[in-house]
Amino acid sequence: MPEVKKRALGESGIEIAPMVFGGNVFGWTVDEARAPAILDRFVDGGLNAIDTADVYSRWAPGNRGAESETIIGKWLKRSPSRRSQLIVITKVGSDMPGRGQGLSRAHILASVEDSLVRLQTDYIDVYLAHRPDAKTPLEETLRAFEDLLKQGKVRAIGGSNYDAAGLGEALATAAEKKLPRYEVLQPEYNLYDRASYDGPLRELCIDEGLGVITYYSLASGFLSGKYRSQADLGKSARGDGIADYLNPRGERILAALDAVAQRRRAKPAEVALAWLIAQPGVTAPIASATSIEQVDGLVRATELELHAGDLRLLDDASS
Repeated sequence: MPEVKKRALGESGIEIAPMVFGGNVFGWTVDEARAPAILDRFVDGGLNAIDTADVYSRWAPGNRGAESETIIGKWLKRSPSRRSQLIVITKVGSDMPGRGQGLSRAHILASVEDSLVRLQTDYIDVYLAHRPDAKTPLEETLRAFEDLLKQGKVRAIGGSNYDAAGLGEALATAAEKKLPRYEVLQPEYNLYDRASYDGPLRELCIDEGLGVITYYSLASGFLSGKYRSQADLGKSARGDGIADYLNPRGERILAALDAVAQRRRAKPAEVALAWLIAQPGVTAPIASATSIEQVDGLVRATELELHAGDLRLLDDASS
């Protein structure tokens, strides 16, 4: 297995390679039959973290949620030696049939058991609150997470989709009540979508030493360069979400990606991910793959070194 330098996820003691596999594709654009080969290739490439959620991939026609965790769990059962090599990240809080939603103690404690069964594992490495829950006191949520940490069912906790104020409140509550704090944040962040993380939220994560794993790292595939006109939107199941990127700013970003990709003999997607890996306040981007070729591209992105001029060109195009 290639040696890939790992990065710490906050103060959790967990280290991950600088690329996380996005398990949202399982049960959607990757079926159960193809998933094992893709996951094997990812781990054999020296990468070690997989991100999923209980609700993945409920949005696909005919799905109810839990498809992604189930597929990953079946793969882990077939290859039990993989488990000790992996960092499994999943989430709680989204609406699940028969369970409801939110971050109440009852919902978290019931949902974690469901996820453990589907993942066919005794523990979850990183358990994330999928989004803030204004109806549940933060102390209640953190105390439920504390119990899971003490029981060994979870190794670290964190949050997704928090803004600076919400994350700051969660960290302050943990400190005041002497409860475990969020060690990981999962924000939306990529070369196009920068506004919600750049600024106070990024500064808070850096100041607090949190691990940060970004989602939509390729802007739903737009930054792969695959979609350059309205005619391209039918190329995949994600096409409908990409139309908003087809504007002059998006074109500038693609042009900069093309220029750096040509210079570094890489693909635009690899450059976009390498840009994220190089950013202060980013531990690793999350990116999915639907083929072995795409998995190999994720591995190459972790090996791609962008020079100062490359980074400046990309920053200027996306500003």
